[in-house]
Amino acid sequence: MSAKEASPLEDHRAHLRGPLGYRQDSIPSPGPLLLVGRASMSRSVLFVLLVGLLGMGILLSGCAINPATGQRQLSFISEGREIQMGRDADPQIVEALGLYPDSAVQRYVRNLGEELAAVSERPGLPWTFRVLDDPTVNAFALPGGFIYITRGILSHLTSEAQLAGVLGHEIGHVTARHSVNQMSRQQLFQVGLLAGMVLSSRVRSAGDYLGGGLQLLSLKFGRDDETQSDQLGIRYMGRLGYDPRELAGVMRMLERTGEAQTGGGQVPEWLSTHPNPGNRVRRINEIVAASGEDLTGSTIARNAFLRRLDDMMFGANPREGFFDGFVFHHPDLRFRIDFPVGWATTNGKSSVQAGPSSGEAAMSLTLGEGSPRAALDDFATLEGVTMGRARTDDVNGISAAQASFSAGSGGGDELRGSVLFVSHGGTTYRILGYSTAARWSAYQRVVEGALRSFREETDRDVLSVQPARLDIVNVGESLSAAAFLDLFPSSVSLEVLTLINQVEAGEDFPAGSLAKRVEGGR
Repeated sequence: MSAKEASPLEDHRAHLRGPLGYRQDSIPSPGPLLLVGRASMSRSVLFVLLVGLLGMGILLSGCAINPATGQRQLSFISEGREIQMGRDADPQIVEALGLYPDSAVQRYVRNLGEELAAVSERPGLPWTFRVLDDPTVNAFALPGGFIYITRGILSHLTSEAQLAGVLGHEIGHVTARHSVNQMSRQQLFQVGLLAGMVLSSRVRSAGDYLGGGLQLLSLKFGRDDETQSDQLGIRYMGRLGYDPRELAGVMRMLERTGEAQTGGGQVPEWLSTHPNPGNRVRRINEIVAASGEDLTGSTIARNAFLRRLDDMMFGANPREGFFDGFVFHHPDLRFRIDFPVGWATTNGKSSVQAGPSSGEAAMSLTLGEGSPRAALDDFATLEGVTMGRARTDDVNGISAAQASFSAGSGGGDELRGSVLFVSHGGTTYRILGYSTAARWSAYQRVVEGALRSFREETDRDVLSVQPARLDIVNVGESLSAAAFLDLFPSSVSLEVLTLINQVEAGEDFPAGSLAKRVEGGR
């Protein structure tokens, strides 16, 4: 939970999602057209014919040759609209995940991205490249030229050519217009379903039914789109002289990362926005081989890239809060709270969330506004909320206000819960717990006990904890992975060390090379 970016979440359905755990609402299918009588049938048949002709006209007018792919492409979304979609979504992405606070790294990635974009088929887009302060291994693109990579994926790459491959792949999604093409197909599908509504204002722009910028991330690319973006990424790498074979190494690293995941990680992850299309490594090598290009002397830039990673934060930042079992500690904000034992927990940028595996209850910790009593009074004004008895007292010596409440969920089931506002260190926090009315009695005691466990953090080890960081070392002689760990002790496992250095099982760390180890952290 970030002290600067936290905000209350009013929709109870969002409390158990991660910071980017949004999903696109399904587009409802209208009911069947009811045809009554011979005259109505006649008019309907004529209308369907007209709609069919209209649909053909739309299809023909919406198809154009994409300069990146050389293929006809269906698109009802103008370039201006595409750019605006990205601009609208960008602040939401930044607020949700935050930017990595290293101007040199941001500038390095931005400059390389702009060089790659300049040799693409759409150099005139307002290309934007950002490094997100997120430990997960991920990269993604939004329409209009907005490209994001996480510090998590940077820490797992081993050369500038690999970074160029990742950026080139994401640029390829934009130049091929994969997102807007997918949305155009959805619009065309709607045209067929809505029939009589086609001629009215019911045909909306893609932005209308997507509902929000972050929901653009729910657009998953298919196997063909991924292959095409790999091809385009290889093209752009080649135009700048980078060795395209390095992209295959990225895919192998992603495959190993996926195998090592045990679940429960923070989203977004690479596979959430890039469905696994199969053996990408083999396919990329085939694309490179088919080009017939002489790659002698092509740029890899391993050592120069690794030096830029020296002292980069690795993994989750404990200064933004961390769980030790079911106790949540926040060193910067100097508080701790005990969540119910056995519940799944998530620390996001804007909230801390918890819930049992049954999904019958939930808790969230977010920021409030004003004094505890004023914040409680504001909570009572929320639509659909009915407050129970309130109490204003201290919780472990901290000023607080608490009340029970009930609320309609919108689906006919009433929710019941308890909310506590506490003021600590000049900040007001809202701690909320609830369940369905039928199950609240089973959870009330454990939830209210967790709410009132909020207290000041005094543990010196917690207050002084610092994030882990990469340390770039020089491997003098060829070393096995185990020997490397003995010579360069690290605060992560041998498995993690070999993964971030992209050393395969049985391989050695080469003599005279630079390599990563991890120092510090919890």
